Amino acid sequence: MTDSFDDIPVRNDMQTIAFYNLENLFDLANSEQTYDNDFLPTSVKKWTSKRYQNKLRKLGFVIANIGRRETGKHPTIVGLAEVENAKVIEDLIASKHLEDYNYSYVHYDSPDERGIDVAIIYDTTAFEVLHSEAFKVELFNDEGLPDYTRDVLLISGLLDGEKIHVIANHWSSRREGEKETEHKRIASSNRVGEIISSLKLEKEDAKIVIIGDFNDNPSDKSVKRLVESFNLFNPMETLRSYTRGTTNHNRQWNLFDQIMISNNFFKTSKRCFEYSSANIFDEDFLKLFKGKYKGTPFRTYVGKKYKGGYSDHFPVYVIFKK
Repeated sequence: MTDSFDDIPVRNDMQTIAFYNLENLFDLANSEQTYDNDFLPTSVKKWTSKRYQNKLRKLGFVIANIGRRETGKHPTIVGLAEVENAKVIEDLIASKHLEDYNYSYVHYDSPDERGIDVAIIYDTTAFEVLHSEAFKVELFNDEGLPDYTRDVLLISGLLDGEKIHVIANHWSSRREGEKETEHKRIASSNRVGEIISSLKLEKEDAKIVIIGDFNDNPSDKSVKRLVESFNLFNPMETLRSYTRGTTNHNRQWNLFDQIMISNNFFKTSKRCFEYSSANIFDEDFLKLFKGKYKGTPFRTYVGKKYKGGYSDHFPVYVIFKK
């Protein structure tokens, strides 16, 4: 790991909001509520205490440095995907690189069949939670039976005194095929649309940040429709290229991890936050440095083989400035 983030002056007029898919952050205990059989000390993957602590330490280092080059400090709000339960979040924020940062968290157990949830950690010195809520996404399989997925998580609160709403997502994967699963991501997109509508009903110019692993690119229907229907800005549209993204599959980059914002973040005011920049946090230490997959995310596991890396996703972030 690198120390190149040191000695960057702190910008008190800036705050970072980020999102990071942690790639299966499971604890060591066997839970009947989640499908965690792969992540036990006795499993084929040999998920031991040493490996768990190593992952926590590495993820903590990543999170602590997202946006630091621009702001000189850790991010205020970070959405997380693929956390098993509240315990792993508590272990994460108590880990070496995060323990001094006053992070608290919001998490609800979701009905996801894999037992992975979304959560949000936040620095209590810069953000005050006023309200949080988990929204179910109703899906059905070919037999008409419920098909459980992650909830959509909403937190509303004060970012340095200004009210904002953050909606965290982890939409259904493409595992059974992109077209075959598209309707599931459309359903999640519609659910987010309902949440945005209710926030705007309460206050027309509500400031909204939508973060997540959407398992779709900025150009796909589920994301595009959300952006167009609610007049959002998606800075990730210009970041994806043939050589850059947040996750790599079959030698192809995808930008499934995205952050979208309501357009009122472009209104200039000395008292309010406005959009400054957005980026993928794809520092070299997060990448494989040799071999045919050089430059792609340095993962914890490839299949059942332990690699000892960070995650199969790069984080994304957006910076707001007063």
